[in-house]
Order: sequence, then structure tokens, then C-alpha cells
Amino acid sequence: MNRLACTIALAALVAAVLPVSLPAQNTDPINGTWKLKLAKSKFNPGPAPQSMTRKYEVSGDDFKLTTDGISAEGKPIHFGIKAKIDGKDYPTPGLSSGFDSIAMTRVDAYTTKSVQKKAGKPVVYVTRKVAKNGKSMTLEFQGTDDKGAKLDDVQFYDKQ
Repeated sequence: MNRLACTIALAALVAAVLPVSLPAQNTDPINGTWKLKLAKSKFNPGPAPQSMTRKYEVSGDDFKLTTDGISAEGKPIHFGIKAKIDGKDYPTPGLSSGFDSIAMTRVDAYTTKSVQKKAGKPVVYVTRKVAKNGKSMTLEFQGTDDKGAKLDDVQFYDKQ
């Protein structure tokens, strides 16, 4: 084989193997840790938590959320959700927040809509928007809370 043919063959081999050997980059803008900005957020009916941190891990349609904080009463808050962003219902075992399943759909690269359900019936609609610069996020909750009161929250978060 002449030198040009060897160079072309080697380049083709590298091009074929390189994508397999490098880890896939996860560029979903939601990934990471987000801290609640209490002063800017609105909790209706309230009361607001003392603090809240959300950690998102999204890869393709696989979704994982871990939330930690302190309630208005000073009690620890901790819960997690695992689901897929495909519009189907996924159970949310162990939550005491008034819903037992969630269905999520992706609107665009920065926006996701969720429906929280109790016994198959929608109770809360959530819109999550990440700013195009990736530094802030807004969560809008509308529906009824676990006590049956009208829920209309707007929560603002900063990426950590």
C-alpha cells in the first residue's frame, strides 16, 4: 500500500473508532444543581420553604430529580423523582406532596411541561424553563395542592 492509501485508511479507522471511545457529552441545560431564590419567588397559597435545592440529571429522555431543603416549619425536605420525558405516566413512590405519578414532555431544549397526577387525574401542571444563558430557571406550578387549595406558584432558581 502506498503512503497516501495508508494515511487515508488510518484516518478512516480513527474516524470510525473515536466516537465510540469518547464519552457522550450531556448538554441538557437543566443538568446541575439549582438553588431557590426566595425573594423573587411567589408561593400561593404558601408558606414558602426556608430553602430549596434541586439537582437534575437528564440524559436523553431519562430524568432524575433530587430535592433537598428546609420547610417553612423548619423540617427537612428530601425527595426524588425518576421518570422519562416521553409523555407517559411514571409512578412517584414515597412522595407525600399530593401526587402519585408524573408525565413529562419536552417543549424545546429549554422548556419541559409536566403533569402531576393523583389516582390518574391531573392535579398540578408544571412548566420548567431554563434561561438561554443556562444560569437561571423558572418553575410555574398551577393546580391544587395536597390540601385541595388552589396552587399558583412561580419559583426562581439560580444554577450553582
